[in-house]
Amino acid sequence: MNQIDIGYVTNTVEEIIKQAETRLPDDVIQALEKARDSEIDPTAKSQLNAILKNIEIAGTNNIPMCQDTGIMVFFVEIGRDVSLDFDLDLAILHGVQQATINVPLRPNAVEPLTRTNSDDNTGVGLPDINYSFVGGNTIKITVAPKGAGSENMSTLTMMRPSQTKQVKQFIVESVLKAGGMPCPPIIVGVGIGGSFDKSARLAKRALLRDPGQMDEYELEILKAINALGIGPMGLGGSTTALAVHVEKAYCHTASLPVAVNIQCWANRHASVTLEVEHE
Repeated sequence: MNQIDIGYVTNTVEEIIKQAETRLPDDVIQALEKARDSEIDPTAKSQLNAILKNIEIAGTNNIPMCQDTGIMVFFVEIGRDVSLDFDLDLAILHGVQQATINVPLRPNAVEPLTRTNSDDNTGVGLPDINYSFVGGNTIKITVAPKGAGSENMSTLTMMRPSQTKQVKQFIVESVLKAGGMPCPPIIVGVGIGGSFDKSARLAKRALLRDPGQMDEYELEILKAINALGIGPMGLGGSTTALAVHVEKAYCHTASLPVAVNIQCWANRHASVTLEVEHE
């Protein structure tokens, strides 16, 4: 018999949403501090100091660090040995509803055409829950609130297979067109390959990685982005992006999907791992 129930998972989901909204992961804070310490433009440095102060105030007062608390995106890894006697989707949905009241969250979920607000950050397709399966008897739930300012600047294109050398250019141009709109310094998630929708999901998942961990390909793109001079909040400087993270998947021989999912400086996410035991 499972040692966790729907109420426990619901309350746990509420807790990690609150954590994500009020406290940035340590690796993101460290990336911001590193950018602040290396930035020579006085305006850019002052903006980074203001961001870090904002993070400090949010954590001290246990309040959201941004008025746009986003829509709730979840990545759930389920162990193949796990057997649940309740609806996990429903538990997560109830957690979002509770968090909307208790954190609180701004009601951001609307019907796309009528713009009618559900008032609890849920609705058809929300929360956005993405499942994957791993070995073991645990459930790892990660929430990544996504605000509209950065999400609206994201791009996706279906390139020709012969255009592999133009992928970097497309990523850099996407950031250039975004300018200061996504509240830089940003983190750039990139999905290359898969299918049309797979590439976008890869790009969003890439945002969960440690900003300090990049390979040569990613560092080359980061250097080109920071050479644009957009800077923190679009006011100039050498720090337009904190990181570029690229995730790839095999794709059809006749296609080359490329998605760029931009995240603002508030790269919010939090996780919990639940162990499911059986008698």
